[in-house]
Amino acid sequence: MAGSYNRVILVGNLTRDPEIRYTQSGKAVTKFSLAVNNPRNKEETTFVDIVAWDRLGETCNTYLKKGQNTLVEGRLVIRSYDDKDGNKRKATEVVIDNMQMLGGRRDGASSGEEEFAPVGARAPASNGTGDAFSDELDDEIPF
Repeated sequence: MAGSYNRVILVGNLTRDPEIRYTQSGKAVTKFSLAVNNPRNKEETTFVDIVAWDRLGETCNTYLKKGQNTLVEGRLVIRSYDDKDGNKRKATEVVIDNMQMLGGRRDGASSGEEEFAPVGARAPASNGTGDAFSDELDDEIPF
């Protein structure tokens, strides 16, 4: 029997501020959405729902803001549920176990609020292959 592997790594911008809720047992669950652009087709954007549990969920709620460039790692989950009208629905989400804020603090951040510059604001270094996106990923992904 062949094994299986469910791992998702995404880099994108938050489409809204994270929303945190707590289960009846007190576990934190935070939801937000990432807009992930296709590097080969600039007009194609995929919107992905993200779920973070417990301490990671609290961290995401505290530090992530709308528009921020973020890397998330987790697993793809497709769940079924019944809506208010009793109709069967499916939700596709990425349940994360790791999150990395990308970009850095901009100069001149005011009122103690941190602002983050998107990674795309930096010109990626090119190794002469002509594919700047691949060059930038080679520098950031350790495999």
